[in-house]
Amino acid sequence: MDIQNIKEQIRQYIAKNLLFSGNNFKYSDDASFLEEGIVDSLGIMDLTMYIQETYKVIINDAELTPDNFDSVNKVAQYIQFKLGKPVH
Repeated sequence: MDIQNIKEQIRQYIAKNLLFSGNNFKYSDDASFLEEGIVDSLGIMDLTMYIQETYKVIINDAELTPDNFDSVNKVAQYIQFKLGKPVH
C-alpha cells in the first residue's frame, strides 16, 4: 500500500469517526492534530486501535509521540515505517 492510500484512509477515518463530518477532512496533511483540536487524547487512542487493526502492526507506548501521531503525514510515515517500507 502506498503512502497516498494510507493518507486517504487516515483522513477518512478521522473525518468520519473523530470529527463526525462524513468524509470531509478540511485540514492539510501537515496540520497538527493537537494544535488544531482535530484529535484529543482519547481520539489518539481510537486512532491507534484503528491503525493496529487495519495495518496489522503493534504500536508500543513509547511510540505514541507527536513525532508519530500529530498529523496525517506523520501518521502515514509512521505506518510506512512499521510496515517496513521506505518513508518518503
